[in-house]
Amino acid sequence: MKNRQAEAVKTLSDRELLLNVYLTQIVLLVISCVVGFFLFQEIWFLPDIFELKWIDMIVFGGGASLVIISIDLVLMRVLPESSFDDGGINERIFGKRSIFHIFILSLLISISEELIFRGVIQTHFGLVVASLLFAIIHVRYLTKPVLFSLVVGISFLLGIVYKITGNIAVTITAHFLIDFIMGCLIKFKASK
Repeated sequence: MKNRQAEAVKTLSDRELLLNVYLTQIVLLVISCVVGFFLFQEIWFLPDIFELKWIDMIVFGGGASLVIISIDLVLMRVLPESSFDDGGINERIFGKRSIFHIFILSLLISISEELIFRGVIQTHFGLVVASLLFAIIHVRYLTKPVLFSLVVGISFLLGIVYKITGNIAVTITAHFLIDFIMGCLIKFKASK
């Protein structure tokens, strides 16, 4: 499966790949709103799960992202590079982008994915269902044990943070920091 996806990605231009990333995230936002409307029984359900509590965002969101990034960096040092090969997709997405563009991508991805998986699915179906669905949608990692284990671990950790805080702003913060910092690292590695 990974080889087919990697080959398909190679046929896409950078513009087409980026368009696919944006469209996927927009689709997730639309699905979140539609499903959220039915599950929460109101059109604007975000105030029920979102609160700008800066201390929680810094302590829990920043703390979770620090733990995840640290584990990721340690594993990247001790395991073979092939353990982290996703077919070059992340390098293509982040490698040639400006820091501002990485910021925008990371923000969109963290908002759309956390809204659907933590805000809607976990709120109504629980931590395990949300975390496993989150891991499964990262299909390019299914054949890579290290990457898939990391995604599963990240998903459960973000789910636990949401369960503790009840605040999607905290998991969006953590997810954003992980994607932004790792995206910047990919950019700097690609520019060397």
